[in-house]
Amino acid sequence: MTVEQALLSFTLAAGLLTITPGLDTALVLRTAAVEGRKQALLAGIGICSGCLLWGAAASFGLSALLAVSWFAYNVLRIVGAIYLGYLGIKLFIRAFAPTSSKNAVGPILEENEGRDSSRWLKRGLLTNVLNPKVGVFYLSFLPQFIPPGVQVWSFSILLALIHATEGLVWFLLLTNATELLSDWLRQRRVVLALDSAMGAIFIGFGLKLAFDKAR
Repeated sequence: MTVEQALLSFTLAAGLLTITPGLDTALVLRTAAVEGRKQALLAGIGICSGCLLWGAAASFGLSALLAVSWFAYNVLRIVGAIYLGYLGIKLFIRAFAPTSSKNAVGPILEENEGRDSSRWLKRGLLTNVLNPKVGVFYLSFLPQFIPPGVQVWSFSILLALIHATEGLVWFLLLTNATELLSDWLRQRRVVLALDSAMGAIFIGFGLKLAFDKAR
């Protein structure tokens, strides 16, 4: 496999993975629908930054620790499950807690987070970084697209950068599409439905991660 063939094959494969519905897409969609385009893009940047970190870890062999160490994998797994469960519970509380019409549509996780843009960035980053399955995935996925004769660590980072770029483009498309329906999506009943659904999704992913028997 030549370098050109490897890059093309990876770009196509990573692109398909990017648009496959999952937790990252759900997070960005919900953030765009209720909190706004800017906040959703920040969450998306956080997610893609997490991909770059995992790609760098894989290129230097750090994520190999997760593949061979039961303890390291499970510590990160439990922390990630707790964090996802926390986000899900906060969404449920926000959805069903009594609110005045004035505060019908507001930030979902913190009362005063509106002026702190870094919160959305951190939320996206932590959702990605605290999932050890992403690290193991990178460790097993990237080597398939590394042709002979290249510098492994630099080519791995290049592949991770391609994946992150595709993610940013996908999230940009999602947020722009959601913006067209922003008035309808920010109605109170729609927000409640989105919060409830996203709360269930986060808790579901957290439970799946917590009871994962792959290790």
